[in-house]
Amino acid sequence: MNLYAIVLGTIVATLLTVSFTRLSKVKTKADFLVAGRSLPAFVLVFTLLSSWIGSGSLLGGAENAYKHGFVALWQGGGGWAGLFLIYFIAPRARKFAQFTIPDLLEARYNQTARVLGVIAILFAFTAITSYQFIGGGDILALIFPDTISPMLGRYIIAAFVIFFTAIAGMSSVAYTDLVIGLLATVSLVVSFPLLVHTAGGWGAVHAALPASYFTPLGDFSLIQALEIFLPTCLLMLGNQSMYQKFFAAKSEKDARVAVVGWIIGTVILETVIVALAIVGNVLAKQSGSLPYPREILAFTALHSLPSLLGAVMMGAIFAKVISTANSFLFSPATNLINDIYVRYLSPDASDKKVLIVSRLTVVLLGGWALWQAVGITSVLAKTLYAYTIYSAALTPVILAAFFWQRATAAAAVASIAAGTVVTVSWDTVWVKHLLPQAIAERDAIFPALLVSLLCLIVVSYLTPPPDKEHLARLSA
Repeated sequence: MNLYAIVLGTIVATLLTVSFTRLSKVKTKADFLVAGRSLPAFVLVFTLLSSWIGSGSLLGGAENAYKHGFVALWQGGGGWAGLFLIYFIAPRARKFAQFTIPDLLEARYNQTARVLGVIAILFAFTAITSYQFIGGGDILALIFPDTISPMLGRYIIAAFVIFFTAIAGMSSVAYTDLVIGLLATVSLVVSFPLLVHTAGGWGAVHAALPASYFTPLGDFSLIQALEIFLPTCLLMLGNQSMYQKFFAAKSEKDARVAVVGWIIGTVILETVIVALAIVGNVLAKQSGSLPYPREILAFTALHSLPSLLGAVMMGAIFAKVISTANSFLFSPATNLINDIYVRYLSPDASDKKVLIVSRLTVVLLGGWALWQAVGITSVLAKTLYAYTIYSAALTPVILAAFFWQRATAAAAVASIAAGTVVTVSWDTVWVKHLLPQAIAERDAIFPALLVSLLCLIVVSYLTPPPDKEHLARLSA
């Protein structure tokens, strides 16, 4: 345990050192929000990779793989499909060169779309941050079982993430992600063949689990597979944290090159994570253990790897969780600052005042995320809830802003509002009683997305088209 403590301490010290080093370079709003638009492709690759693969994959995806097998790759596959499309979107996003997605919504649609976009992002991103706190807390409890409970671990991680995120904003997040991405990629890839060997080879792994674990759909129906594929794909396409990093790129070329590296890294890591969870299931059975499904990667690192490699892998998982929490806490904070405070409350605020308010906002949103974390029982369920809010409410209007000139402001407002309301209310008692059971028992993604798209398309054709001169200025 001393070795694990040393590795975690080293990681924390490294992250803080990088953050404080970048602090001296943060003097303006642009420095804090988009790193002064100075990130090269190499840094972008790892900050995108680190912010995307967090507890949603390491806990939620691994939990799914532990229970059902390779069908869990449908969740990761949604991200891969989204990434393929992002290759063509990234240069457009960098060309727009704003601070947030609501900036885009107001420029393309109107102020109401901006405000509703902020609300949807706050619900989705604080939910994502909340289960990162759970992931970090679980890791601390596994390493220090006699002194730190999972709940206490959530409080400790929340305090660290809030402080760390508030130090230097995007600059801090991006450059620490470079360290985290390299560490996680190497440790996970190296650990996989060693764990397969420990389990007795891939044949032994295959023999120890149901055959469904190794089929494309497993014990899922196609509808169930699509219910974990679509939210991930659509979140990827509209992810504000991702767009902010494109806004922070040095150039359009850097943004596009970064996407290629991101695709390669994501396919490798998502596949390795699922495979590790499956092998971890077998190793746990062989030892007679029954770990919590969401903790299977950390449990396997702790009990089935050589001490040093296990400590490094555990540290990498911990660092990944921290990285994702930073990104998804920082992102909604920029919304409240740029889209509400500077836009409506204090347009003439100095850079110094904006930085102070930004850091206070990080603290407040971190507290809200922690409040949500205290009540979560399933990371996988919370993951899909957060992804669905964003996917249904924002992704359709974001893509329309780039690719469909006929989309109108009224349609965007209706689409965002409808997607948010359907998702947030879907699991309430009155919806369950109002709808037929065959519909009510499904996840929210299909009804929420359908209602959002119908509002976007129908209202667009029922209202006058956007001004052509306005659209021409946006694309110039």
